[in-house]
Amino acid sequence: MHADTQTLAGHGEHDHHHDGNANKQFGFWIYLMSDCVLFASLFATYAVLSDATAGGPTGKELFELPFVFVETMLLLLSSITFGFGMIAMKRGDVAGLKRWMIVTFLLGAGFIAMELYEFHHLIAEGATPQTSAFLSAFFTLVGTHGLHVSFGLLWLVVCYWQLSTKGLTDTMQMRFQCLSLFWHFLDIVWICVFTIVYLVGVMP
Repeated sequence: MHADTQTLAGHGEHDHHHDGNANKQFGFWIYLMSDCVLFASLFATYAVLSDATAGGPTGKELFELPFVFVETMLLLLSSITFGFGMIAMKRGDVAGLKRWMIVTFLLGAGFIAMELYEFHHLIAEGATPQTSAFLSAFFTLVGTHGLHVSFGLLWLVVCYWQLSTKGLTDTMQMRFQCLSLFWHFLDIVWICVFTIVYLVGVMP
């Protein structure tokens, strides 16, 4: 009887823990939806101001498509390697998960490094956020995405450290699943940035 009581208590605790993780994931989905609204507002602002160059340089004059294409490939590859990491996690392969997270981090860091270089290059040429409404909207949209990726990299480092110290617990799996959603979301947003800002921007 005592053993049955302990078993029931154990099941109850597990169910409570599972419900807690489910609630956290639901809350994270709500956060992602709010982020969708944020980026939709930034895209709408950019679309309205994209021709407001105030006599300054246009996207066709500023954007280097091959450079941005390489940048895009880094982020797309990082999304694929994150997916491989999640597959390793589902197999219980902690070493594999760690390896793929390191590769994902390096690709994401490469993306941020290229974005910072692009910003520095534009500002050095005199194309600053103060130059025109177009550039102000550009820096705000692309910079906001870059800040999100930087936050994702920091989150990845924290999760990696927690994985090394705590092991692959249910909580850690939930955290990696949320981070995976966040990372893929940023990937989708960047595809929209690449298409709307850069591809459309270089068109005659």
